[in-house]
Amino acid sequence: MSDDIFIPPKHPAFSYKVDYVGREQQPVLVVDNFLDGAEALVGFAMEYGEFRQGRDFYPGIQSKVPPFYTLALYTYLRDIIATTFSIAVQDIEYSKSVYSVMLTPPDKLLVTQSRPHTDSLSTNQLATVHYLCTPDKGGTSLYRHRATGYESLDTAKFAEYEKFLAQEERDTSWQRKYITGSNQYYEEIGGYEASFNRLIMYRGNCLHSASVPANFSFEANPVKGRLTLNSFIYSR
Repeated sequence: MSDDIFIPPKHPAFSYKVDYVGREQQPVLVVDNFLDGAEALVGFAMEYGEFRQGRDFYPGIQSKVPPFYTLALYTYLRDIIATTFSIAVQDIEYSKSVYSVMLTPPDKLLVTQSRPHTDSLSTNQLATVHYLCTPDKGGTSLYRHRATGYESLDTAKFAEYEKFLAQEERDTSWQRKYITGSNQYYEEIGGYEASFNRLIMYRGNCLHSASVPANFSFEANPVKGRLTLNSFIYSR
């Protein structure tokens, strides 16, 4: 760890819990009041953000994060991560983080953005959403695919799961909208509301999606929009 990078302290009211979701009992780590002075993260996004079109089908814009952020994740959460996800501390290799602002209106969504997705087919990648916005900006939900019963995917499951995707895509009734709650193809099995300075973490191979309310206002301004810090944590 570099001595010349300042890491903000944990919030004095830092707390966490672990939920076990669905039939698979997948762990979801929920941290409230993660960092002290988290408002400065919004300020950094405003002053230094270089927002560009998001990668990997993210429906909005993304930008770099301050250098201390990934160090803060490791410093304050490594032991909790190890216990929650049954990973040895020394096997947590690295993380990547990015600011994200949801900006794509429903009528511009790709099919892949209208349904729950996974970030990986590996249990060795964890996904994190750190909310820097208020509850009216929606949250994050986990899902079960009705036809297969899958709540998470790996390479073996994906071959079976993929068989249903083309068939489901022919039904256009669920497309061009963000999934909120359950629909005819996916059942919501867990939901987490946005709250400023709340962080949630789950395995990246769990089916999940942002929950976007019907009256959502798509704002590019990080102060007014759905600003999150999204991270991926990798382990051996």
